[in-house]
Amino acid sequence: MTALTSPNFRKIAALVAATGTLFWLYTFYAIAHVPQGDGTGFQWLAVFPLGMVFGLFFLPAWLLVAINRLPRFTTVVGIAGLIAFAIIWAQLLNEFPKS
Repeated sequence: MTALTSPNFRKIAALVAATGTLFWLYTFYAIAHVPQGDGTGFQWLAVFPLGMVFGLFFLPAWLLVAINRLPRFTTVVGIAGLIAFAIIWAQLLNEFPKS
């Protein structure tokens, strides 16, 4: 009998961290293409909460993946970061001016 293979949580955590990092980088592109609105450039203030989510969730996840510590916890932290990104991005999309 062969035992069922357990999921490799380190790879899953790296995939979640990579997804969060790529989304964070995409937000710069998306914010750069927001219509000007009143021309003040305040849409760039959205970078700060998104950067805080990246710094609080995904930088520690990358560190923990790199040193191969707490892979299950790292996966949970990464998924929590993706949820935080989704909540903040949904709010920001409502705030950005429409074309």
